[in-house]
Amino acid sequence: MCGIVGYVGHRQALDILIKGLERLEYRGYDSAGVSLVEERDVKVFKCKGKVADLKKQLKGQDTKGSTGIGHTRWATHGAPNDANAHPHYSSDSKLAMVHNGIIENYGALKETLIERGHVFHSDTDTEVFIHFIEQVQKDNNCPLDEAVRLALNEVIGAYAIVITSKDNPGQLVAARKGSPLVIGVGENEFFLASDATPIIEYTKDVVYIKDEEVVLLKDGEMIITDVKNEVQTPYLQTLELELEAIEKGGYDHFMMKEIMEQPKSVADCLRGRVIAKDNHVKLGGIYNHFEDLLNANRIIIVACGTSWHAGLVAEYIIEELVRIPVEVEYASEFRYRNPIIGKGDVMIAISQSGETADTLAAMSLAESKGATVIGVCNVVGSSIARNSHEGAYTHAGPEIGVASTKAFTAQLTVLTTMALMLAKEKGSLTEAQLHDLLVEFENIPAKIEAVLKTDAKIKEMSALYKDAKNFLYLGRGFNFPVALEGALKLKEISYIHAEGYPAAEMKHGPIALIDEEMPVVVIATRDSSYDKVVSNLQEVKARSGRVIAIVTEGDALIPNMVDHVIEVPDTHEVLMPMISCVPLQLLSYHIAVMRGCNVDQPRNLAKSVTVE
Repeated sequence: MCGIVGYVGHRQALDILIKGLERLEYRGYDSAGVSLVEERDVKVFKCKGKVADLKKQLKGQDTKGSTGIGHTRWATHGAPNDANAHPHYSSDSKLAMVHNGIIENYGALKETLIERGHVFHSDTDTEVFIHFIEQVQKDNNCPLDEAVRLALNEVIGAYAIVITSKDNPGQLVAARKGSPLVIGVGENEFFLASDATPIIEYTKDVVYIKDEEVVLLKDGEMIITDVKNEVQTPYLQTLELELEAIEKGGYDHFMMKEIMEQPKSVADCLRGRVIAKDNHVKLGGIYNHFEDLLNANRIIIVACGTSWHAGLVAEYIIEELVRIPVEVEYASEFRYRNPIIGKGDVMIAISQSGETADTLAAMSLAESKGATVIGVCNVVGSSIARNSHEGAYTHAGPEIGVASTKAFTAQLTVLTTMALMLAKEKGSLTEAQLHDLLVEFENIPAKIEAVLKTDAKIKEMSALYKDAKNFLYLGRGFNFPVALEGALKLKEISYIHAEGYPAAEMKHGPIALIDEEMPVVVIATRDSSYDKVVSNLQEVKARSGRVIAIVTEGDALIPNMVDHVIEVPDTHEVLMPMISCVPLQLLSYHIAVMRGCNVDQPRNLAKSVTVE
């Protein structure tokens, strides 16, 4: 959840750290801080608030130092305040550490350390962690990297840590387990970060640290060992990410930029995988385990948040086209309910970041029971990519806005490609049916582009509803998960209470909420459920509900029944969620902006949920 940066080399570290924190602030923005080392002096500057608040605090301070670490926090242990901000000192102030993750046994460690005379100044597990490392180093009279390795054998939980040292000013020690950390390799310098976005400006050569590895960066050398003290050979990779991809590109917010990038991101997802004229559909990343998917007893999809909604759409698509039973599970609940899973089952794990802790835990359980695990994620080298048997990347490019938009349509692109690939091999579609679907699939980027041209109209409409207290979103069939996703988008960035329901379920309770003050968004595109949705619309209007309808271009019936319509291009109902979700993204964006909300950094949220 939190963002970590680090630098050791020949440059002044502060500018690198601050710029890195600004690029990582989507991971957490409750507080921020840096530690700088200069001539055996470890300095820490930190405060509650955003990186901008930290920059104000740093004015006029002595910020020299060519070794340093930084942190932007999403609070877990302890309230967001100056004391709980990272970095945290050891008791003798010779060490300073930043940490992402949760140490589950910190309470027991803290009691022991207090008995040995340690005094704590925060409520965090991180301060306990660095005090424990300090104590281990003193007890064993060993170098810092060895003390970290020994301490990690006693620590229970998830972590990514980086430590500065007064006694070794040109050194950083780092380690990870269950939380991402990547090293950028330059000329006699190293950059560390929670993801590659702070690194790409300086180098494209990176090493992704693996779980339970300890890294020593000193004198231009990188030494990696595991918790058993066995030296590991680093695997150097080249980033394909471009600096322009992580800038706003003239937009006011990353969220709007990413909404507008969807025609390109979907096209990038399709490139080489879908060629309609040849009836070609293939995901190379699942080739070696394709037979497992094809012959699966059932497919279990695990995900969280927006990715879970993508999984729900995939359930409808796979069962419709392939006739394999599919279950969709919240990853956060999956391993806690003693699930029935085993050999012959296939799990599809979906995550934008590839680091979602709950999803990784569900994958580990499924694999231990003999199931095949397929990963679908956006970040090359992420934990889900490494820990699944095989998988597919979404190729959406960096998504900085906390509210996921282009990642959702990219996930739908990959999952639909997977379903069509299975249907082709299984013969559950005729060649003609497959061809028609692939032609429609190739046209989706252009159809999303057409929806984006309605932005000005949606903005005008948003002004009428920005002060609403509640929203209801309704959909049926393939568009029911889109209703859930639309409600989630509005909730997370505008702080308006919103609920998504199957349209037919409205009469089983939610209809009691409808009056002239209740905006109701209905996805009413022309499909096999169209007539039923029209009936549900009439039920809403009979109770004075204010209706915004998402309709197929040329619909002559529904516009006469509702308050507002947003037209989307006609397409096959299997593919419609990739189009019908877009106006809901725009609606939530404009309402949130008009309410003065920070759409890129909504309160209490972070982009990558790497803790349980």
